[in-house]
Amino acid sequence: MPESLKIRRLGEGTVNRIAAGEVVERPASAAKELIENALDAGAHRILVATSNGGGDLILVEDDGEGMTAGDLALAIERHATSKLPRAGGEDDLSHIATLGFRGEALPSIGSVARLSISTRTKAGDAHEMRVDGGAARGPSPTAYLSGGQSGTRVEVRELFYATPARLKFLKSSRSEDLATTDIVKRLAMARPDVGFHLTLDGRVALDLEAEADLFTGRLKRLSRIMGREFSENAEEVFIEREGVKITGFAGLPTYNRANAQMQFLFVNGRPVRDKLLVGAVRGAYADFLARDRHPALALFLDCDPAFVDVNVHPAKTEVRFRDAGLVRGMIVSSLKHALAKAGHRASTTVAGDTLASLRPQSVPYYFTPPSVTPAMAEAGRDFHAPLFSNEAQTASARVEPVLDAPVAEQLPLGVARAQLHETYVVAQTPDGIVIVDQHAAHERLVYERMKRAMANGGIARQPLLIPEVVELDPAEAERVASRAGELAELGLIVEQFGPDAVLVRELPAMLGDTDIKKLIRDLADDIAETNSALSLKERLEEIAGTLACHTSVRAGRRLTGEEMNALLREMEATPHSGQCNHGRPTYVELKLSDIERLFGRR
Repeated sequence: MPESLKIRRLGEGTVNRIAAGEVVERPASAAKELIENALDAGAHRILVATSNGGGDLILVEDDGEGMTAGDLALAIERHATSKLPRAGGEDDLSHIATLGFRGEALPSIGSVARLSISTRTKAGDAHEMRVDGGAARGPSPTAYLSGGQSGTRVEVRELFYATPARLKFLKSSRSEDLATTDIVKRLAMARPDVGFHLTLDGRVALDLEAEADLFTGRLKRLSRIMGREFSENAEEVFIEREGVKITGFAGLPTYNRANAQMQFLFVNGRPVRDKLLVGAVRGAYADFLARDRHPALALFLDCDPAFVDVNVHPAKTEVRFRDAGLVRGMIVSSLKHALAKAGHRASTTVAGDTLASLRPQSVPYYFTPPSVTPAMAEAGRDFHAPLFSNEAQTASARVEPVLDAPVAEQLPLGVARAQLHETYVVAQTPDGIVIVDQHAAHERLVYERMKRAMANGGIARQPLLIPEVVELDPAEAERVASRAGELAELGLIVEQFGPDAVLVRELPAMLGDTDIKKLIRDLADDIAETNSALSLKERLEEIAGTLACHTSVRAGRRLTGEEMNALLREMEATPHSGQCNHGRPTYVELKLSDIERLFGRR
């Protein structure tokens, strides 16, 4: 009697529908795959249209090179592709230069929907192929209507009709439309040389013409998608090292958001979502933003395809870098350099927000500084000089005499004219006024002095009377011990103590009395997640920021004219002085035209 087998082979249709679930999660993912195919085909303009969130219809039409009848028949077969290069008679997965390469998109869509493909080659041959729930018909000749040009038209109807259970997990039409729009925007940001037209239920949601010049066109395309204010408040990013190049634009710290939805990373033209970006951006902007605020930016990384693995997930939105540390370091370095170029400049939105706030409304305050001990306050006083004296001031805030006009025109922040409520310095510029928050401005100046002192003289260390043994998972212990050199530069001396523990001998003096075990465990988590000891750096920077905040000149302090002008001049000479350590602006600039509008003179 033959043995009864518990294991059986699944039918081809079942296999295809299971595989389709990895590639086609929702209408937006189907649209993404079709648009990527169009880009790989050399399209210059791509039309996308959906109905009922993409559940009823997804249409993607391009003016690419099209397909022959033979290629069309193979295109709907699983793992059949023209995009994967060959080397030495073998398929080469290490040099992928296209968006697609797995050969799964069309067969996956065809197995769960009604798929129709019409295509025309440059030679003029036009054919059509249909796939309904995995059953293929064609290819057959067709009258391809596209102005006589080459290209491909793909229609996906009744998505998931062959897998009714998946329909229950679809979100509302609006949610699906938003997801599709996000996909199209990301691909459009990556390819400013291609025109995109998106229609949702007959309504034009996006219409982007192709940009002729790549450099200027990229910023123009980003402005169309991320908003005009982004282009006005972004600094160019550029760095090239070891065959890796990063370009793009980074928003000023004062141009921030409540979430990270305005952060975009592209690798060789491929939109990706990578935790590496999150950690790197967090590290680069740590000095300028509160924890709950996020910058806006778009970074484009170009490298040898062998440097990055894009075959991580069927959706192709995740990548792995051969040298993740190099990429992270380049992102942090390029962002810090771009922000330094901004100098004291604050975002243009500050003035607009100020004018809008003249109407009764609540103004958010994004940060409440932590408490500071008397010893910490004493440690911060050394960084005040020579800006302010310790003597009580009784002089008038008015500045006399007035500086000559040619001299004033050379001063970006103008000449101090008055102090309001012993809190705000008012300066006159050639074409407007500047209002400075004296505490926020001085806080940034003191903080920058502290950072320079730590960078130039190193971080003072405090030996422990009895070294602390911190028990960890063996993998965590190895991660922390492997970064002993990096941690020593930050004032933390550690060494491996057996396979599952580290020994802490010295701490940064700034930390004072701290929970050593929690600190080491946080470091282990940071190294695992971001490949860097972010928590220690941020801890030290937070303490320096706290010292700067609590020991800087306070609101309510009357300043002399000389002190006010000294504050303005140092702000002009200090990078990042346009915002305090928590992302709030240190000054507001109002043009004469803005003021005139307030009084109805314009």
